[in-house]
Amino acid sequence: MNSLQNTVLEMEQEPRRRILVVDDDVYARELNAGVLIRFGYQVDTATDGVDAWRALHDDRYDLLITDEQMPWVTGLELIEKLRADAMHLPVILASGLPPIEQLNRNPGLKIQAIVTKPCPLAVLLQTVREVLAAAGGQGAFPNPPPGLATRLSD
Repeated sequence: MNSLQNTVLEMEQEPRRRILVVDDDVYARELNAGVLIRFGYQVDTATDGVDAWRALHDDRYDLLITDEQMPWVTGLELIEKLRADAMHLPVILASGLPPIEQLNRNPGLKIQAIVTKPCPLAVLLQTVREVLAAAGGQGAFPNPPPGLATRLSD
């Protein structure tokens, strides 16, 4: 059995992890969601913080990936609401210019990772796997098929 077959077998034996991807940029949202789906994750998307807040109350997720700069409710505001509501969901914040000063003033946000946009897809996948593993489980696709991570980062 080759490594791709082993990975697919592992994926079929593990429960699929559910991720909410939030970004007002349709291209970034669909690209990130598509790659995560391709690697075996269950993915829902939201166009902004308001839609995300609704989704977070309607369904259960293993991970939230949110853009920072969005209309109506920013990524940081969404995370503040999440923590105020005692939701202990792991979070990856995606931002072209990470709001370091705001994050330093509010360590209670407990953001597990920050990725700088545009984020190479291989970096996003690795970050997702690491955050999910630290949260108590492996990602649904712990190892990409040989050579795919390299192609994704090109």
